[in-house]
Amino acid sequence: MDRNRFAAIHCSVARAAGAVADPWTLLVLRDLFLGLRRFEELRQDLGIATNILTDRLDRLVAEGLAERRPYSSHPLRHEYHLTPAGEDLHGVVLALLAWGDRHRAGGDGVPLVPEHTVCGHPAVATVVCDHCGGTLTADSVSYRPGPGGRQAPGTSLVATRLAHGD
Repeated sequence: MDRNRFAAIHCSVARAAGAVADPWTLLVLRDLFLGLRRFEELRQDLGIATNILTDRLDRLVAEGLAERRPYSSHPLRHEYHLTPAGEDLHGVVLALLAWGDRHRAGGDGVPLVPEHTVCGHPAVATVVCDHCGGTLTADSVSYRPGPGGRQAPGTSLVATRLAHGD
């Protein structure tokens, strides 16, 4: 799949999807958030082929979401650490976890429970308005063109509808 083509679409969702919208990439991010840093730890935890893991880690580094840090020089080995841009994806991964818990957990219950370290309680990711704190749902959000919004490949109908208030 050529994920680079999404970078040309004039849409932040498309550009973000081009960087991270692959199941293996999201699972690598999950493991990085959970503290796994080394290639072999990631490979073992995910049960992923080395070439696929190498590709996903290379992509995260190229996108500026992770960085390699050497931890051994003989042989040269690296750990992978999230950059600030990568850390900003934590809410996205938590939102996917919450959705998966609600709709795909299975009969045994949820496999992972996030706990808010500030209050010590289990936490479920919720998207809220940064102004009033209200929950953002499909029914409580409308959209308008932003300063960079325009009709372009990948947004031709959306731009027209937003511009006309449809």
